[in-house]
Amino acid sequence: SPLPILLLARVLLGIGEGVAMPAMNQMVSSWVPKQERSRSLSAIYSGMYMGSVLGLLLCPQLIIAFGWPSVFYSFGSLGFVWWALWQFGIGSSPENCPGISESEKSYILKSIGTVSVKKDKTSATGLKSEDKQTEEEYYDKTASFQAETKIPWKALLSHPAAWAINIAHFCVTYGYFVLLTWLPTYFSTQLGFDLSTSSFFAIIPWLAMFVCANIGGNIADFLLKKKMSITKVRKLMQTIGFLGPALFLGLVATTTHANLAVLFMSCALGLSSFSQSGVYSNHADIGPQYSGVLLGISNTIAALPGIFGVALTGFILDATANNWSIVFGIAIAFYLLGTVVYNLFATGERVF
Repeated sequence: SPLPILLLARVLLGIGEGVAMPAMNQMVSSWVPKQERSRSLSAIYSGMYMGSVLGLLLCPQLIIAFGWPSVFYSFGSLGFVWWALWQFGIGSSPENCPGISESEKSYILKSIGTVSVKKDKTSATGLKSEDKQTEEEYYDKTASFQAETKIPWKALLSHPAAWAINIAHFCVTYGYFVLLTWLPTYFSTQLGFDLSTSSFFAIIPWLAMFVCANIGGNIADFLLKKKMSITKVRKLMQTIGFLGPALFLGLVATTTHANLAVLFMSCALGLSSFSQSGVYSNHADIGPQYSGVLLGISNTIAALPGIFGVALTGFILDATANNWSIVFGIAIAFYLLGTVVYNLFATGERVF
């Protein structure tokens, strides 16, 4: 039966995708200065949104012209092209990149500048807050330490700042997975669009997220340039990324006008992408050495809504005769929970 093969392929796809985001965060932590990380990560993650737009536009045309297997062959082939470019053109750090010029490498290392590490009982470095040194000097001095010392799992799994990220990440993705998975169904059953029209309108939220993510990233880095603290910037951007969607989902639940519902839903998902400059950028703030590990932990927790939240939504709709107000209400509750937890316990200071 081809079903087990299909399921295995899906599992392998998930394994491959699962390491992508931690790897991206670790790369940004190694390459990009703090004052540029918000817009860098926003630009990187917004590529996922634009990819969804292009996929929704191109896939129907490919299926019509060449049949459904062409979709898998086309996008799978692009993966090999990307792999070749990444394998031979990118280094894990400026020091290890084969194609970088000396002037560019010097600029990046100089831009990373000095680090101020706040001493904490869970700090992996033990540096005092007044200890300042260049990033290059710091990693030179601790290279043997990192090579011989295990990842401080206990600290990473117990610090309040890390759990603020974990919980916020979960709350972000609950709304993300549930709303985007069920969006075409909502357009069809509640707004009366036929499937072809629903497919077109399903693109609009992705476009909104692409635009808003990059706007948020530039705003965050502008505020950092104006000397607002990293902690305040992260909390501000994440608060927008929580309360904005909560507000507009509440409006969606109260309107019966199709065009307004599409507008409110797009605004909700668009503003949620401000999280790219909030919680998604926060891993590298609190632990640049372990940003990939931190994101791996939070991303694992944040994947749970994709498993249970989507199924729960289907159960609720079946049990309540398509009462979408309950679905939106649960998402709003998680957004509010995330707002409280993140503002109470998150920090932009380095603790690992």
